Amino acid sequence: MLFAHDTEVSLAFTAALINTGRGDTDTLTNEASLEELMAPWEWTGNRTRDRKELEEVRRLRSRLEAVWAMNKDEAASFVNTLLQEASALPQLVKHGTLDYHFHATSLDAPLANRMAVEAAMAFADLIRTDQLGRLRTCAADYCDNVHVDLSKNRSRRFCGTACANRVNVAAYRARRSAGTGR
Repeated sequence: MLFAHDTEVSLAFTAALINTGRGDTDTLTNEASLEELMAPWEWTGNRTRDRKELEEVRRLRSRLEAVWAMNKDEAASFVNTLLQEASALPQLVKHGTLDYHFHATSLDAPLANRMAVEAAMAFADLIRTDQLGRLRTCAADYCDNVHVDLSKNRSRRFCGTACANRVNVAAYRARRSAGTGR
């Protein structure tokens, strides 16, 4: 593990949120799609589960996406803005099966605020450890999904195994058709 568990989870969720709006199809179009996105991530706190909450999360998604293209100073300024907008006050909490980790908003705060602060806290870890370069875009020519490279040697190039497999199979087939063998 390179970062604290909550940092890695927040970064992975943020990438998953951003990827709902990448490419040709937006998959975060209604309240049910937001529920489906959030189900595996164990978000705590109050929810309104209405159109307003969905639209706030969609606006946040487009703001967070910009971090993948920011330099360190821009990202630090952006993180500070997110934390200030939400009046973040970091505190250690423990709930469910999770040991102590940071929450920086109340459980009553709007979902988009809680998401923004979780992402900002995770980005802050990347910035202060000079690891912002771990925020990447998939190397497959046909894919523009984002991902977080949490590999020890910073070698992850693809958003997932499907893209990696497609690129590797295409390269293999190109080599075979060119007669260069393996």
